[in-house]
Amino acid sequence: MQLDKLFNLQLGLDQHIEEKHGLVKEDLFNRKVLALVVEMAELANETRCFKFWSVKPSSEKDIILEEFVDGIHFILSLGIECGFHHGGLILADKPAQLGMTEQFLFINEKIIELQKSRNLEDYVSLFESYLQLGTLLGISSTEMEQAYFRKNEVNYQRQQNNY
Repeated sequence: MQLDKLFNLQLGLDQHIEEKHGLVKEDLFNRKVLALVVEMAELANETRCFKFWSVKPSSEKDIILEEFVDGIHFILSLGIECGFHHGGLILADKPAQLGMTEQFLFINEKIIELQKSRNLEDYVSLFESYLQLGTLLGISSTEMEQAYFRKNEVNYQRQQNNY
């Protein structure tokens, strides 16, 4: 992944939103943590991986991909809040060791750990775990990037339209 490019795009979007909404001096970290938790729940709902009582299949891949990249937006934004966006961030490409439901729960634990610590080790662990979820969902890193670029443009348009 082109992390530096993704961070730069996210930084631009974050600054645009903060300036437009008068939030430049606000600490938005906890709001972004909660936003990520909500996005994770929306993604889980689209995968239906936990709905043992239902036979309805998961949503189409394009819907899951869009929900997935919403999470990437907030993970990048949290990294910016913590000052981890200045280059050199290396994420290991490890295969997931858990099933999908367990991976969602594991990521939620990682989100809370980062919320408490705000340290680089917990951030990297969260980001890697989230990318592992993407792999479980059948999403390639190229698909993640392309979807992120598309959604970043949509997010700017939404801001211009007072979303």
